[in-house]
Amino acid sequence: MSSIANLKPERVWKHFYSLTQVPRPSKKEIKAVEFIEKFGRDNKLETYRDPLGNVIIKKPATPGMENRKGIILQSHLDMVPQNNADTPHDWEKDPVEAYEYEIDGEKWVKARGTTLGADDGMGVATAMAVLEAKDLKHGPIEALFTIDEETGMTGAFGLEKGKLKGGILLNLDSETEGEIYVGCAGGLDAHFSFPYRVEKAPKDFKFFKVTVKGLRGGHSGMEINEGRGNANKAMARALVPILRDIDGRLASVSGGNLRNAIPRECVAVVGVPAARVDDLKEIVSYTCDAIKKEIGSVDSDFDMFLEPHAAARVMRGGVALRMAKAVLGCPNGVARMSADVPGLVETSNNLAMVRSNGRTIEIDCLLRSSVDSAKNYLAESMRSVMELAGAEVEFKGGYSGWQPDMKSPILATMKKVYKDMYGKEPKVMAIHAGLECGIIGATYKGLDMVSIGPTLCSPHSPDERVNVASVGKFWDFVVKVLENVPKN
Repeated sequence: MSSIANLKPERVWKHFYSLTQVPRPSKKEIKAVEFIEKFGRDNKLETYRDPLGNVIIKKPATPGMENRKGIILQSHLDMVPQNNADTPHDWEKDPVEAYEYEIDGEKWVKARGTTLGADDGMGVATAMAVLEAKDLKHGPIEALFTIDEETGMTGAFGLEKGKLKGGILLNLDSETEGEIYVGCAGGLDAHFSFPYRVEKAPKDFKFFKVTVKGLRGGHSGMEINEGRGNANKAMARALVPILRDIDGRLASVSGGNLRNAIPRECVAVVGVPAARVDDLKEIVSYTCDAIKKEIGSVDSDFDMFLEPHAAARVMRGGVALRMAKAVLGCPNGVARMSADVPGLVETSNNLAMVRSNGRTIEIDCLLRSSVDSAKNYLAESMRSVMELAGAEVEFKGGYSGWQPDMKSPILATMKKVYKDMYGKEPKVMAIHAGLECGIIGATYKGLDMVSIGPTLCSPHSPDERVNVASVGKFWDFVVKVLENVPKN
């Protein structure tokens, strides 16, 4: 697998390969923190790790560039740990197996059965290449490597004041080469809980495992507008008639595992009276066929099927049906498109996780919006559905979006540099996904911020891949921007 370390530009790819060998799932990225801290010290650069685990590495300006504005190169160390059901992977121990392949004449890199970690490993690797290089021209550099971006942005939220001195922040975490992002959506975490009690499974019942799989999943900010299937919503479509119409009972349910990944799989264990087994099969078959017709062009591998199973306990009373109805009725996907930016999602929700644990059914969602009032309205809509169903409701982790500054000096510089290099204007855009820029900008007031990156597809899913040629263009662009940073 080390062959990807030899791709061009080698100075970036060798660092990305080294990152694939370091386990770094969100909230358990300590090995990556230690890895990047060691890198800084090995290169004899000023290196600081804060109490949370964010790492700052500083590199002095090259001779003659001391009068340039300080640049903060910012990326996050953690990655989304997703693997296919048929690909066993210990995310705290196993390396990612990355390989190069070709589609329609273009070279890409992806991983075998897991997320690749190019989000944001490519940003980390690029910053490492800048820090290590002896032949670049640049002003003062500070590389900020944050933790836990994917599951709460806790590194950015907890960033200490006064540690960074630069006036320009280049976030290296966007996902299309040739695009410069100047704004992003804010977010809000929603948590709903249905307490329940269990009782012995009825003796005359037959139990089955209902499985939803084959969905593409993906990034709940970047791909929420593509109409991809949501495994939890699909399961609810089957559970409601099973529990309501044929006296079914629910033993357990488990769907999704990350708030910002569209859920690809869901499994529920249900029981029905022996005389209603054919009805159960008909409900599952009908639901599967209906969903296939609805999303087949987007999620052609979707499947829902039954397997005989065993269960000793079932949920007591009507809580399971109330939960299933709430999941079915809860807003999911795009709520509103932007009225100001064509093609941009303004407000959305990802119904990310539905999981029972023997005491409660826990439901987690991630709301996003570039308009705070719209985000709050969506939250209240969801609260109404869930409270009517009897759920306990909690909202937390809210943050506002990053508002565009079209008069940004570094944006003007980057537009000119890109046109000089490639003969065309870069696209200047806002993004529906959450970036750390807004949070960092709230701590460090007055930062001039933009976000750039190479071309990634399907982040947050095992289909994640990065375009090889775009990495070279991205690197060349970063190098040229550093040479042309405005003076103080």
